[in-house]
Amino acid sequence: MLIVKTGTTVSNVVAERGDFEAWITRGMGLREDAVQVCRVYEGDPLPDPTEHAGVIVTGSSAMVTERLDWSERTASWLRETVGSGVPLLGICYGHQLLAHAFGGEVANNPRGRHIGTVDVELTEHAASNPLFTAFDRVLHVPVSHLQSVLTLPAQATRLASSARDPNHAFAIGERAWGVQFHPEFDADIVRGYVAARRELLIAEGLDASSIERDARDTDHGPSLLRRFAALCAREQK
Repeated sequence: MLIVKTGTTVSNVVAERGDFEAWITRGMGLREDAVQVCRVYEGDPLPDPTEHAGVIVTGSSAMVTERLDWSERTASWLRETVGSGVPLLGICYGHQLLAHAFGGEVANNPRGRHIGTVDVELTEHAASNPLFTAFDRVLHVPVSHLQSVLTLPAQATRLASSARDPNHAFAIGERAWGVQFHPEFDADIVRGYVAARRELLIAEGLDASSIERDARDTDHGPSLLRRFAALCAREQK
């Protein structure tokens, strides 16, 4: 499995819990030696996606709208990866970058920052989608983002929405997905993000204490990561 790392988590969380790639690997139920990490934001070259069972693109503290060189290079690579048929999952920044790569609109969410554990409602299309078909209509998942996909690419299928994000999950073709939520987070990680950004949250009018209190663990995120890993394994047979 290839993890394309587009940034690092907040420093206080790294010290206690590690970083995106460790949580994703653990969530998929894979060993560390079954995963290759490409730190594209540090200049690592992007490999041939067909050499991997699947690809996951992580979250980041960067913004897609900054159009950073490494980000735009990765967007071009994502188009190639989707064209190759290799299973792909974009998480948060990865979700937004996948939409951007195919002509969608990414910008600051007009409803403001979204952080905490939230309810995400699946659309009717999710019932027949292989990544989402096993779930009930509502997912309880962690989020932390300021920007969102405001307009989906023309060829995308909406799979989920939330109160603040109408385009919370989508698919392009049969093997590429984007999810705005963080399936690799747990409640402790959410609380770490709130602690790191408490003053900013308060300045934006959010109730940091309430967000911390309402953070909860669910199996929906890990289940989605395991389903993605299983889909990738099945494609290899």
